[in-house]
Amino acid sequence: MNRINQKLTTLRAQGRKALVPYIVAGDPFKEITVPAMHALVAAGADILEIGVPFSDPMAEGPVIQLAHERALKHKTSLRNTLAMVAEFREHDDETPVVLMGYANPVEKMGYQQFAEQAQFSGVDGVLTVDLPPEEAEDFTKILRQHGLENIFLIAPTTTLSREKSIAELAGGYIYYVSLKGVTGAGHLDVESVQQKVAEIRTLTDLPVCVGFGIKDGATARAASSSADGAVVGSVLVNAMAEQAKLNSDANQITESIASIVKEMRAALDEQV
Repeated sequence: MNRINQKLTTLRAQGRKALVPYIVAGDPFKEITVPAMHALVAAGADILEIGVPFSDPMAEGPVIQLAHERALKHKTSLRNTLAMVAEFREHDDETPVVLMGYANPVEKMGYQQFAEQAQFSGVDGVLTVDLPPEEAEDFTKILRQHGLENIFLIAPTTTLSREKSIAELAGGYIYYVSLKGVTGAGHLDVESVQQKVAEIRTLTDLPVCVGFGIKDGATARAASSSADGAVVGSVLVNAMAEQAKLNSDANQITESIASIVKEMRAALDEQV
């Protein structure tokens, strides 16, 4: 069984919520990514989402856009990101890793070569933000041939008919975007999230994880109250950037994000 499915099945059986941190590969410098991944797991992360740097990350707010710019400044590529996952796998063969990014770098490499390299590196799932389900069937088939899940976003504005299309194609989990707009924006509308998650659950048995607008333990707990997990990105990316500005060393940077994740882990586990 794919690591994502195995982890989420185990968490459901335990009545626990998944905590899914997101960081950008190569941000604020290449050498920090793998230690940060291990620090996040040690702090209580269940699944890791690793952003693949891209020059036009249209779904991201200012915090994560800057992270992509910093990573690109250090020439962090899709191949570099896959190499980071492979290095992470040298010491962690259990934690699921999802690559989150945009279609262009994957298409440039080629679907088949990307899937082969991702499987070889130890990737478990892929979330391609700007690849619509209408154009994702062939890519999904190739990913499945290599044991990889294709994860899709559903937004508050997604129509029911489109949700059905996504639910038929998706694997791993559904990533529900908790608010209109880009990452890091707005405030969480818990009632709206609950209604949409309930609607999604009528279409699929896949777990639903909620992201965008998750800032601390309280918002993580609120967002996941009706879902299977919470995805947190901007607050971690911002913490790493702030530490880098202070010329903090790698330990200080990883400790800064670990403390945030530990607080969220504790908040989520209060629901058990």
